[in-house]
Order: sequence, then C-alpha cells, then structure tokens
Amino acid sequence: MSKREDIADNIISVLTAVTSPITLKKITREPFNVDELSEQQYPACFIQSGNEVRNDITILSANITRQATAEFVIVGFVKGTSSNIDTKRNELITTIETTLNNDRTRGGYAKDTQVIEISTDEGVLYPIGGIRMVVRVLYHYTSGTP
Repeated sequence: MSKREDIADNIISVLTAVTSPITLKKITREPFNVDELSEQQYPACFIQSGNEVRNDITILSANITRQATAEFVIVGFVKGTSSNIDTKRNELITTIETTLNNDRTRGGYAKDTQVIEISTDEGVLYPIGGIRMVVRVLYHYTSGTP
C-alpha cells in the first residue's frame, strides 16, 4: 500500500476512535447523500484524497527520496436546531482538528499534518450544518512507491 493510502486510512482510523467531545457516527472515504442519513448517523463525515505536489529530495542514489504535500478534504455534517446548529458545527471542527493534532505523523507515515482551511455551509443546509476542512500532510517516500 502507498503512504498516501496509509495516511488516508490513518485519518479514518483516528476519527473513528473519537469519543470526546463528540462521537462521529458515520465516517467513510466515499461521498454520501446527506438526505439519506438517519438521525442516528449524525455527526457524519467523509474523507477524500485531494491535490498533491511532489518533488525530489535526493536524486543521486538508486532509491530516489521524494517529498509530497498532499491535501485531504474532510466534509462533515451535523444535525441541530435553530438554537445550536453553529455550536454543533464548531464542535465537529474542534473534534476533528484536535484528533488530527494528537499525532501529526499519521502513525509514522507523515512528517507533519496541518488543518489549513475550514469553511461552513453558512446555514444553507439547515437544519443540517455542513463543514469542509482541508488537511495538508507532508510526507516522504521512495520513488515508485507513493
């Protein structure tokens, strides 16, 4: 398996294990139709591999070391009421970011992990609240085994 795939699996694994401050009920790597979720499946999110930039670190050896900066997009949904939807979105953002910061090496597969962008649906999906987070992960790999 590639390090990129290992990193994506690690993100799923650590988010699946979260129980505080909220428990994520549905986590997948495949997009889903939010209208088909039951009440018991919130909060829910999916993680997708995004853009990546790669470059060589070493070029004078048989095993060329490359550096990659990959983006992973986390799309999450909460369900609330008129008085708490923004709070629920913020709890989801905090839970995801705090969990990812617990091990920025993604189980040893990465050099660094950073949340670089957060956006919300701004109430468009009410009574569902949506968030989108972009997570940047820096990692090294041997050429031919990304």
